[in-house]
Amino acid sequence: MPEVSSGHDLAGKVAVVTGAAQGIGLAVAVALAAQGARVAMLDRDGDAVRAAAAELGDAALALAVDVGDETAVTRAAERAEAELGPLGVWVNNAGITRPGMLRAMSADDFDVVLRVHARGTFLGLREAARRMGSGGSIINVTSSAGLDGTIGQLNYAAAKGAIVAMTKSAARELGKAGVRVNAVSPAAATPMTETVRTDERFAAKYLDRIPLRRWGEPDEVAEAFVFLAGATSRYITGQVLCVDGGTYMAS
Repeated sequence: MPEVSSGHDLAGKVAVVTGAAQGIGLAVAVALAAQGARVAMLDRDGDAVRAAAAELGDAALALAVDVGDETAVTRAAERAEAELGPLGVWVNNAGITRPGMLRAMSADDFDVVLRVHARGTFLGLREAARRMGSGGSIINVTSSAGLDGTIGQLNYAAAKGAIVAMTKSAARELGKAGVRVNAVSPAAATPMTETVRTDERFAAKYLDRIPLRRWGEPDEVAEAFVFLAGATSRYITGQVLCVDGGTYMAS
């Protein structure tokens, strides 16, 4: 019989996680480190990411980085390689929101969301593609907003839809080099979702969209990243894995 992988194959691997100071990014960094990976934790909030990385000890490197800054992302990748070793996993998670209805949304609010999500993911993808060899895994973060749209966040939906397209395009391009590219679409209780989870105008409406009738916890979502980072997913690329309690179901 063929050998079956245990999936716990991240020992010695080096991972980069953006937006790693809190929420899903922090949970992913913790989960990867728990499986033996060394993790470069990137976040624009330097104090917060340094405090988070300190909890992981020698397994983590904290870097204050604006993911929309091309030079900063390149330097972070260089430092991660120099201090931790060759990159094997890259998670593009950093994100922001600037909610607003279409008629009132400013061009600046549109641009800043696209800069962090779409440009930030592109820059991370490019750095990973330039540095990874066969067996590398790139994991992007999208949203049901990017799959079927949402009211009041056209900028966010546009950015997350772009990430789906980049994921599929990069998977086609990098497959021949043995590098896999996938995306996770989560629905979790994080600071980014706090408004819709706690505001009476939105909470019940959004919860009704989740068949399991609860928000996921960041550590539940993080398990999907561990799966996509490891060898048990070695024949999976170009896919969007929805970890959202059933929120998005393609017809």
